[in-house]
Amino acid sequence: MDVDTRLVRSFLAVADEGSLTRAAERLFVSQPALTKQIKRLEDQLGVRLFTRSRAGMSLTEAGQVLAEQAPVLLAACDRALRETRSAASRAARVLRIGFLASAANEATQDIIARFGRLHPEWRVNMRQATWSEPAAGLAEGKVDAALLRLPFPGQETFRVEVLLTEPRWVALPATHPLAARDRIPFRDLWDEPFVAAPPETGRWRDYWLAADERGGHPPRIGVSVEHPDDWLQAIANGYGVALAPESAARFYARPGVVYRPVTGVSPSRVGIAWPPAADANPIVQDFVRCCLEATEAAARGE
Repeated sequence: MDVDTRLVRSFLAVADEGSLTRAAERLFVSQPALTKQIKRLEDQLGVRLFTRSRAGMSLTEAGQVLAEQAPVLLAACDRALRETRSAASRAARVLRIGFLASAANEATQDIIARFGRLHPEWRVNMRQATWSEPAAGLAEGKVDAALLRLPFPGQETFRVEVLLTEPRWVALPATHPLAARDRIPFRDLWDEPFVAAPPETGRWRDYWLAADERGGHPPRIGVSVEHPDDWLQAIANGYGVALAPESAARFYARPGVVYRPVTGVSPSRVGIAWPPAADANPIVQDFVRCCLEATEAAARGE
């Protein structure tokens, strides 16, 4: 029987939290999506794993057995996949770096250059992820490290160094009435439709909707997209507005879209993240050091 390991990971999160709601928040997925995953796993195994009640989710006897055995199996599977990919990467002298959108902004090229001077025999392979993959392949071992917007799914299981912080602005259709303002209070955007990441990204999507900073006012979704180009097109077409890092005004400028500063909303952070096992990998650690040095130099204007 073939069982998707992602379903087992979802099962363990629910077992640990005892609640679909808390597990969905932890996994950065929507509750309906998580419910479907648990049902699919139960159907594949042919057993009930949970007893559902108003108090939460309780493990059945079969669920208890799976909860005890699954972590060891998943850890072994993760280790085997990670070491296999890492061995191939080392043999080819390729460092795999995942990233979202503009990575570390203007410091990205300096990071690559610094690393190249340290290891001229190595090549950095930058792998851009869609917004439906906010951890940029880090959890699956597809990359050795990643430049990510924080928070991201599973962040607590990785090493993370914050590289830079920047304000969140708003991207608007150029014809939008608020586009004439120099600065926009976030409260004035509460009733606007938003262009959002896919629902399955859960808390990551909520962060870019600033769902926790609306005073209980629920966000309106105009459309969901996965790629920056689709995001820009949706905004230009008037399907909604969107929060974005200040640097988006430089990296994602296009006709029909304007960016304005927003007050009353927290800033965005970019970090370099890597798995704990890579603490002993000198190549990954040199890359992390290059990230820190490059962003510090950029902050000083060097």
